[in-house]
Order: sequence, then C-alpha cells, then structure tokens
Amino acid sequence: MTSYRVSLVVGMLRPGASPEAVLPAAAAAARERTEVESYDLGIVSGEARVTVRFLAEDDDQAAEIARAVRAAAGALVEVGGAVFTRRYGPKWHPVAGGIHR
Repeated sequence: MTSYRVSLVVGMLRPGASPEAVLPAAAAAARERTEVESYDLGIVSGEARVTVRFLAEDDDQAAEIARAVRAAAGALVEVGGAVFTRRYGPKWHPVAGGIHR
C-alpha cells in the first residue's frame, strides 16, 4: 500500500462546532476507510492546516478517502483549500487530478 496525505487549510468554525473536534473528525473519516498513519494540526505560512496521512491501494481509493476527510472537516470548519499528495521515496508529490477526480 502507498502512503498519501491530505492537507486542508481550515478557517472559521461553523456554528456549534468545537475546535477540539476538527482534527479527530478528519482522522476518523479516514480511519473508517483505511489505516491512518498520522494526523496533525499546524500553522503553515500563517494558516491553520489539518493534515491526515493514510494508506491506500491506488490514487482513486486515496482520492475517495481524501474527499471524505475534507467533507468531515468541512462539516465543522470552512475549508479554504486542499493539497493531496502521494509519497515516492522520501518526497511527497501532487496526485494528478487532486481530490476532484
């Protein structure tokens, strides 16, 4: 299996959402479908980002998982953008078509 990750730029909370719930919800959406390798909340270039790293058989399955992660986070916060990548050796490379496949 190949390692993939989706990194989401997160913004304002939706009404009634708890900030503590965003990262666990994003990771749980992936965990329902595959093995989650890691998940993290960080600040990159002044923007809050939720990143979930997971395993998938191929790009299509990974894109489906990444879309589920985005939907789970999007139910709680505004998602301003997403970066979807696959690991080749020590580097991460964008997946053709992204999560809009």
